Amino acid sequence: IDVTEAVIDEAVAKGCNLVISHHPLLFKPLKSLTGKTYVERCLIKACRHDIAVYASHTNLDNTCPEGVSYRLGEIIGLEGMSVLSPCRDSLLKLVVFVPSIHAQSLRQALFDAGAGQVGKYDSCSFNLKGEGTFRAGDGCHPFCGEPGLMHSEEETRIETILPAFRKDAAVDALLRVHPYEEPAFDLYPLANVWAAGTGIVGELPVSEDADRFLHRLKAALKAPCIQYSSFSGKIQRVAVCGGNGAFLIPAAIHSKADAFVTGEARYNDFYDTEGRILLAVTGHYESEICTKEIFYKIISKKFPTFALHLSNVDSNPVKYI
Repeated sequence: IDVTEAVIDEAVAKGCNLVISHHPLLFKPLKSLTGKTYVERCLIKACRHDIAVYASHTNLDNTCPEGVSYRLGEIIGLEGMSVLSPCRDSLLKLVVFVPSIHAQSLRQALFDAGAGQVGKYDSCSFNLKGEGTFRAGDGCHPFCGEPGLMHSEEETRIETILPAFRKDAAVDALLRVHPYEEPAFDLYPLANVWAAGTGIVGELPVSEDADRFLHRLKAALKAPCIQYSSFSGKIQRVAVCGGNGAFLIPAAIHSKADAFVTGEARYNDFYDTEGRILLAVTGHYESEICTKEIFYKIISKKFPTFALHLSNVDSNPVKYI
């Protein structure tokens, strides 16, 4: 979960080139590198041994179905999980006009760049054939037609969707593959919610008493203790957010969840949720220990020839007595 000196030492001993963690080693820029803090010492040691350090933090938190909260929900035993707080204002619609004989190659280039993903469907687009017109000016080198003359061409209008962070990659692919000297395309912001987002909500197969749920949660996460608020009802619908997820308490209540499981909460949160929802706080580390499994699964599937090692270091900075 965290990069510590012991983790770097373990990587050196195992001959690793890369350390992957959930929490970033650097949360703010360094003004010096003297070795006075554990962060600086980790960086110095990693550089000396040619070890790269990579962190996947909020992007792994917001991923579904391979993200932190989703995996935590699986451990708890939830079914029918969906995103608790979907990302908003994060989608774009790309519309481009291309000669019909080049439509397939352009579509594929856009899909390869990350466009066309709708839920668990990929390669999604809408296509409409029509007639495009243009007249090339002096100094132009048109793909079709002659400079100075009006030209019409059978074109296909391609519409597809993409997350905003994929915009540059999609536009680069479009400009690289499109045969026109000046391709016509538009990008529209969408109000649609995205399948990615923070936290999940799901259902237990069978409702259970709060006390039984809490004891089962503690055992499943191997947590030394569970902090919880007063609640007397049955537990079946459960919202989950790994790490510091207290900001999602209103969303959990709005989703009509009976319980909200997270890694951290403030003192007053237990007052605010009393009688409305069971707030169960497992500890930050305990709620994200599953990230190692997530990384291992993704990388071993994508790069089956890589030598992967799960760290044996307990990097939890919180100790219990």
